[in-house]
Amino acid sequence: MAPRCWRWWHWSAWRRTRPPLPGSTPNFEGSDEVRDPANAKALRKKRRRVQLGVKLGKLHLLTLLLEQPPQICVVGSGPAGFYTAQHLLKHHPQAHVDIYEKQLVPFGLVRFGVAPDHPEVKNVINTFTQTARSARCAFRGNVVVGRDVAVPELRAAYHAVVLSYGAEDHRALEIPGEELPGVFSARAFVGWYNGLPENRELAPDLSCDTAVILGQGNVALDVARILLTPPEHLEKTDITEAALGVLRQSRVKTVWIVGRRGPLQVAFTIKELREMIQLPGTRPILDPADFLGLRDRIKEVPRPRKRLTELLLRTATEKPGTEDAARQAPASRAWGLRFLRSPQQVLPSPDGRRAAGIRLAVTRLEGVGEAARAVPTGDTEDLPCGLVLSSVGYKSRPIDPSVPFDPKLGVIPNMEGRVVDVPGLYCSGWVKRGPTGVIATTMTDSFLTGQMLLQDLKAGLLPPGPRPGYAAIEALLSSRGVRPVSFSDWEKLDAEEVSRGKGAGKPREKLLDPQEMLGLLGR
Repeated sequence: MAPRCWRWWHWSAWRRTRPPLPGSTPNFEGSDEVRDPANAKALRKKRRRVQLGVKLGKLHLLTLLLEQPPQICVVGSGPAGFYTAQHLLKHHPQAHVDIYEKQLVPFGLVRFGVAPDHPEVKNVINTFTQTARSARCAFRGNVVVGRDVAVPELRAAYHAVVLSYGAEDHRALEIPGEELPGVFSARAFVGWYNGLPENRELAPDLSCDTAVILGQGNVALDVARILLTPPEHLEKTDITEAALGVLRQSRVKTVWIVGRRGPLQVAFTIKELREMIQLPGTRPILDPADFLGLRDRIKEVPRPRKRLTELLLRTATEKPGTEDAARQAPASRAWGLRFLRSPQQVLPSPDGRRAAGIRLAVTRLEGVGEAARAVPTGDTEDLPCGLVLSSVGYKSRPIDPSVPFDPKLGVIPNMEGRVVDVPGLYCSGWVKRGPTGVIATTMTDSFLTGQMLLQDLKAGLLPPGPRPGYAAIEALLSSRGVRPVSFSDWEKLDAEEVSRGKGAGKPREKLLDPQEMLGLLGR
């Protein structure tokens, strides 16, 4: 070991000659250059410049530390809400996003709208879960925006607010008899078998022989498929046990899917049509007369429409193959498509206590292709049935008096997601463009809204200065007796659902009662 004096001399020499540490002021004392009077003045200037640079560097660092990350809130935790949050978090490394949801549980229509026999579509929940677990994202369930907290209060607390609350209502038929027992919206029926708390008491009577679904979109085919699928094929899905019990007792044998326009205007996709055609224990009923002259007319239509119509044509006009014939021969249930029919009146039973049929106006088409309009001919047709399900479209509701809303279109007026005349307010998903498209469509749409928001942030168009974010809203909610549910709370409920489903061989048994959910969380 070197003598202590040697170690001290070696350290002193190194200290005098070492280069300055990053972020420190160089020590010029003891330098040979300082002893030279010719260089002293230049060195003093050099020292002042270095010291000034260090001070400016520290000031810049302090500014970065004090600068608050953008505080953004998203209203709605369905696909539109989560995809918007995902884009913001990915493309701004400091942004913080709070997702507000009126339900106690997240995922919106992925949980409450996707059919239970389509589990692969629900895999997107895994992506949403990763987003929710981000340190810069927080889920605030059990908060009804527009009731528990107003949109202006959110705008005061956040740099930007994105409305992504979807289409929570259905389009009414607006015909006599619509209020009769036995008439339901397809939205409520879907919510019932998917465990939406507000629809858990629906209790549809399926003791009739025939059901009529008004509308020819994917939701209509989902509902028809659930009505006709053998219950044993649904037992291993996440359909609610209550719904499965009712379906086991169902006497529905025939389902008519009615549209006011023709085969070239159906709104369902080929995947859903194939599922209906191949549904075990059922056979399709298609009138070849509905497809006369159609083969020549589809030559110029876009490919997806052409393939869909060709499948309809084959099913209606050609004998089924050996495999299909063997499956359909013993079929005790059937489904059919009725074209050029528009609902005019729900017919009551003799005692007037429930639906017993529907009167349909016969229509004809004016125009061609997607733009063709259905015009009444003056003729009518009565179709006996004991169950009527209206699947003519979802509809968004206005959320707050301060937010512009177009009641005719059912959307928030916007330009590429920017709410018209309200800086810092945005929208995405169905409330932005209307209830059309699939989850992939919503993803693209939501990414675009997120991109517009980030462009406005970069351009300095959003409110400057710090915003309190959730700290301010938490105080408001607390004063109003509202206790939000976190994502970790949801994960406890999720574990309970999975545990309950395991015993029955199901992926989960959904919790239906909000009070029970709160009890499980110790509320």
